[in-house]
Amino acid sequence: MLRRLDKIRFRGHKRDDFLDLAESPNASDTECGDEVPLKTPRTSPRDGEELRDPAGPGTLIMAAGVQDFNRTEFDRLSEIKGHLEIALLEKHFLQEELRKLREETNSEMLRQELDRERQRRMELEQKVQEVLKARTEEPPAQQPVRGQAQVNNGADRRGQGLCPRVQKWFCERFGEYVEDFRFQPEESTVEADEPLSARRLTENMRRLKRGARPVTSFVKNLSALSDWYSVYTSAIAFTVYMNAVWHGWAIPMFLFLAILRLSLNYLIARGWRIQWSIVPEVSEVVEPPKEDLTVSEKFQLVLDVAQKAQNLFGKMADILEKIKNLFMWVQPEITQKLYVALWAAFLASCFFPYRLVGLAVGLYAGVKFFLIDFIFKRCPRLRAKYDTPYIIWKSLPTDPQLKERSSAAVSRRPQTAASRTYASSAPAGLSRDEDPGRVHGTRKGNFHEIFNLTETERPLAVCENGWRCCLINRDRKMPTDYIRNGVLYVTENYLCFESSKSGSSKRNKVIKLVDITDIQKYKVLSVLPGSGMGIAVSTPSTQKPLVFGAMVHRDEAFETIFSQYMKITAAAAAGSDS
Repeated sequence: MLRRLDKIRFRGHKRDDFLDLAESPNASDTECGDEVPLKTPRTSPRDGEELRDPAGPGTLIMAAGVQDFNRTEFDRLSEIKGHLEIALLEKHFLQEELRKLREETNSEMLRQELDRERQRRMELEQKVQEVLKARTEEPPAQQPVRGQAQVNNGADRRGQGLCPRVQKWFCERFGEYVEDFRFQPEESTVEADEPLSARRLTENMRRLKRGARPVTSFVKNLSALSDWYSVYTSAIAFTVYMNAVWHGWAIPMFLFLAILRLSLNYLIARGWRIQWSIVPEVSEVVEPPKEDLTVSEKFQLVLDVAQKAQNLFGKMADILEKIKNLFMWVQPEITQKLYVALWAAFLASCFFPYRLVGLAVGLYAGVKFFLIDFIFKRCPRLRAKYDTPYIIWKSLPTDPQLKERSSAAVSRRPQTAASRTYASSAPAGLSRDEDPGRVHGTRKGNFHEIFNLTETERPLAVCENGWRCCLINRDRKMPTDYIRNGVLYVTENYLCFESSKSGSSKRNKVIKLVDITDIQKYKVLSVLPGSGMGIAVSTPSTQKPLVFGAMVHRDEAFETIFSQYMKITAAAAAGSDS
């Protein structure tokens, strides 16, 4: 019995995590309400005398073995009792969950509604049967009346027989079409959103790429025609297009090309191998999807797909925002050009014949596409000066750029007085664009004033605006001092960290590049995939290295700091040798 009970194993955690048996409900008390009596083996006086007497047949070792056996049996019984208590608690919890599920499903209400629907269906079937019976009984009752009417008046009989026939013929011929025009309330269907899945997200991105492949190949072929990738093909296309425009066959030419493309697609669908493209297509190797992915692989897959989606959505948002800002007069000097061009096109369409306007537009489009764009792409300086559509498109701002401009204008206003006073005291050879106090100013003031440095110390050109990051100082024990959010700057001799919290300059950190003993890339969380987003800097003043984590442009910052550090150490070594 003990061996069978010893095989019982509990599926949960520990016995201490559950409630006591005294707190269990009454339903479980009925099954195991009384405690299991513990039977301790009784020892006879003879056994006691044998245990006490060292010269008897039993020895002290045998007595100790009996006590250990009694103790192990007692432990087993207590363990069985604990298993029984936990089993009762499990049963109670399962009963509670079952009761909650029954309350949530409301099975009784569903049964009542089902019975009501059944009764309604039976009533409707009875009504339909009554109507059918009434229709079958009507012709015999009306036959004598019609017979009397036929005897009384032949003309009325013809009139009464003609109207139902016409109505029946009309219903048979046009009843279906009349039913199509019957207005019905629109049913609003709400599509259920699919849960987030790494495999589903990757498959959707691949589907989008495959669906956009014909459009991208068409755009590539047009670009190849404009770039004269194949000289003979571009020359033939230019000659055919200009002749078609000159003779007024531009629209029939485009329609014929569309018919030709559909015909080729039909042959390809039938199994013909027809491949014609100006730009040679490069077949991409498609990796088969893995069935079993680890957590880190799934996370990396989601990150890759999210990065592609972010870049794609960013480009689409830039295009849409530029078009919106062009028509909303965000930059009046640009929208004014479009306004004048539209007025000129409107007046030309009013006073000139359509044939002449179409000829002018077609010739300009051909020359612009085949000749002018080719020259502008080969000569970027000419394009930046004379390509009006390109200049307009590049100068159109997006919404983030407008926000940056407005915030820069607001932050520049309180610094105008300080910049003017510094400009009056600046050297004569220093221009306004090179003014370190005005250009290289942080959000809280001038750079050298915040970090208590000389005026010659200013951020390098790579990090004028700094890199956003968080300083992790593992020597500190307080949570507020352990992690600080801010901006990291690099000067010619210092590594400066400006805390984003308002307060004294004690929260800022200034490190001399000469004092740095070691610098390396650092991964704050080893669970996440990738090489990390941190930089660890070791100095003699700190026991543990300072970590600048959560840095988006980590590689750029590391290369800048490391190159400047090597330059400073090389200069210091050369000075010590001399």
